Amino acid sequence: MRRKHFFKYLQKYYLLICSATVLSLIVACNAAKKVPAGEFLLTKNNFKYLDGKIYADQIPDLVSQKPNKKTLFLFPTSLWLYNLTNPKYDSILNEYMTYPNAMRNQNLRDSLFIKYDHPEYVGKNLFWNRFFHSLGQAPVILDQGKTQTSANQIRKYLVFHGYWDANVKFKHELDSAAKKAQVDYTILHKDPTFISEYFYDIKDPKIKEIYEREIKKSIVKQGEILNQEKLEDEVKRINDLMKEKGYYTFNNTNEEIYFVADSLNSRKQVPVTMKIDSAYKQTTIGKIDVAIVENVKDYPVNTTTDSLRGINIHRIGKQYKPRALWRPITITPGEIYDQKNLDLTKRNLLAMNNFNILSSKIELRDGGKRPPNDSILDVLYLLKPLPKYELKIATDINYSQLLNFGISPSVDLTSRNIFGGAENLSSSISGTFGSIRSSKDLGKRSLAYELSTQFSLNFPRLLLPFTYWKLIPKRFSPTSSISLGASVQNNIGLGRINFNGGLNYFANVDDRVTHRLSLFNTQLSLTQNKDKYYDYFPADFGFREDIFNLYFVTNPSIKAALDNGQISKDEVSAIIYSDPAFAKTLNPDQLNTYNNFVQSLFNKERQTQDVLISSLIYNYTYNEIGKKEYENPFYLNAKVELAGNLFSLFSGSKNTNNIFGDNTKTIFKIPYSQFAKFDLEFRKYFTFSMKNGSKNTLALRQLIGVGIPYGNSENMPFVRSYFNGGSNDIRAWTAFGGLGPADSQLDERVRSYFLDNVKLTTSIEYRMPFTKMFEGAIFTDAGNIWSLKDNGLGDQFKFSKFIKQMGVGSGIGLRINVAYITLRLDLAYKIYDPNKPEGERWRFSKIQPLKPTLNFAFGYPF
Repeated sequence: MRRKHFFKYLQKYYLLICSATVLSLIVACNAAKKVPAGEFLLTKNNFKYLDGKIYADQIPDLVSQKPNKKTLFLFPTSLWLYNLTNPKYDSILNEYMTYPNAMRNQNLRDSLFIKYDHPEYVGKNLFWNRFFHSLGQAPVILDQGKTQTSANQIRKYLVFHGYWDANVKFKHELDSAAKKAQVDYTILHKDPTFISEYFYDIKDPKIKEIYEREIKKSIVKQGEILNQEKLEDEVKRINDLMKEKGYYTFNNTNEEIYFVADSLNSRKQVPVTMKIDSAYKQTTIGKIDVAIVENVKDYPVNTTTDSLRGINIHRIGKQYKPRALWRPITITPGEIYDQKNLDLTKRNLLAMNNFNILSSKIELRDGGKRPPNDSILDVLYLLKPLPKYELKIATDINYSQLLNFGISPSVDLTSRNIFGGAENLSSSISGTFGSIRSSKDLGKRSLAYELSTQFSLNFPRLLLPFTYWKLIPKRFSPTSSISLGASVQNNIGLGRINFNGGLNYFANVDDRVTHRLSLFNTQLSLTQNKDKYYDYFPADFGFREDIFNLYFVTNPSIKAALDNGQISKDEVSAIIYSDPAFAKTLNPDQLNTYNNFVQSLFNKERQTQDVLISSLIYNYTYNEIGKKEYENPFYLNAKVELAGNLFSLFSGSKNTNNIFGDNTKTIFKIPYSQFAKFDLEFRKYFTFSMKNGSKNTLALRQLIGVGIPYGNSENMPFVRSYFNGGSNDIRAWTAFGGLGPADSQLDERVRSYFLDNVKLTTSIEYRMPFTKMFEGAIFTDAGNIWSLKDNGLGDQFKFSKFIKQMGVGSGIGLRINVAYITLRLDLAYKIYDPNKPEGERWRFSKIQPLKPTLNFAFGYPF
């Protein structure tokens, strides 16, 4: 059917189609449609608390029978979908769905049709019935026995948490006509049982001494409710403490620590005693063996043995040097056992990306028994080498507000153990292809791409000319890498060729603190198509022509020289910029045009400049995110970069091809940048437990960035400057969307590509999970960029003014968790725009709900 005929057909019968759709929904919305006679659809569990909502967040989860799930807490959509299927197929489809996907075919369906005595169905595909059945959820039929079980479970939970006299009753509300039911749970907690006194009885004097040193961290305290969960947490705390102090066999039976509660005199005020009756001896590390084998059976028959500082290294051949296998081992013979060091050793071995751990054996010297005089622990690691070469081909889909959706194919090759010391060479070729808004015509988009190749040689040690173990111990897992790369980029028409390289050092103090130091971090960026700048930025071209026409009125000789080809347009711009008397002759409107012209010159200089940067970068990260012990985690990332100081030691020629005439020094005729840059990011997360059992999160972020050009640089280079907007920044503005600098009143077309060297961004976001898959958010972002000096554009940072110069945007968002990916959609609105004239900056009256700034991204913004 041709498309035009299809649309005519659709228009002719749309009433019939709509009516059929509505009728289908009405039928499906009969929630009790498939509830058998005499049964009841469970629609709701009600909870009534007679003496306070204690554990009200947890109690609903203890009920074994819950109603059908509702989408966004409103509609039982999954039940409606299930009801759309024909009831006569239910039994067949229920069994059909129990088979693996690979077996679900027409032959299976036909066999089930015959099994259930319906040979007339043979050959039927049942596509829509299968589709709705797979998406749907069968009605939850009230089981009164499960109600009794749930009431008992709630009471046990309350007793476990210290409410020994709690009482839980239930009642069924049955609607026979609608075949629906609700269950009412009535909960009476009564007074809890308290710990009147807390004692401890520990037979082993050393165990007792360790416990007493850490007694302030005890989770069980006098005067608190006798909560069994806290007693179990205290047992775990003591276990971890003793194993950290070297007691490997401590409480191995999980019965050697126990609590005694004396309730003979009172059920409300009970003395509690913690007892440890067994005696223990500290465990030390004995033999340490590391074997490189292909199979477990190869050890120890086919291996040769080397010893290095107490560690026995077994190898088949000489593929790996002994020292390479000694470095990741963070335990030494004779030291006190500490499980954290054993875990760290395993992590180091896996992080080398050279081995699989076939076996990790930790056992007492006598084979596992624990006589009183035995305390030596032998350790054995059996490692299997990974393949020498590993090739990966992948394609990623990404999104940014500059590129929109793009595709990024890549080919990665890993070559392992290059020099016999577990060094890995990673080679990659990748590309990113997308489209970008055309600067010539904002309604059109043009092709943008980046092709890059990168080589990284990774060492499981620090590349230093001296022994560093005392300065940086092995437990910090120090590593190094040498990187080299190149890329070709074409986005707005001004293509770039980039080269980069550097020497990087890494150290992990623990699972929260990491250090990174980059030496000789060098980047060379060469701009192509410089002469076509004004073709791609027509607004800048317009301001230049306006100012040229004004200047030629009083300086006809300059126009004549330009027309005769004696000087170029860039030279005319330099003449005008260096003529301060000209600006004094302009009226306010002309002066505004002149300021836009000057800013366009800065933009051109930055956009087209060739840049050579060689810097030292230090990065410190503290990260509690993802750690179970931190309910309200904190994150800190601090970075310092110092650039150009090495190049300043060499004498270079002056760069005279500069419109601003600052005559910077060059290396190989390319100006080098000299600056100091400081970046600081704080994040804090607060978690709140809600009545429905979900956990909401309040996320806060603060970004502070300062770049200070000095010496050979008047301004920060383009690739190290700050800009505003985007899906991970101030979301009410798109990237390069016209926010800033400060409250400048320059033309937005010029400000859009403005960069500066001071940045502040504050964000707050409240996240609310609807289901495991869907999560909502409410957010506000505020910030801007400034300059440290007065450029004559009103963009200088001043403590007395910066608050009023911050752009503010707010909005709502949706997050969709699919597998391991979080898709994010944010709708943002400008609340305060500092670049509007006074009196028009608050934008509440200008908000158009159906025209937000749309942000689509992967992952959380922070």
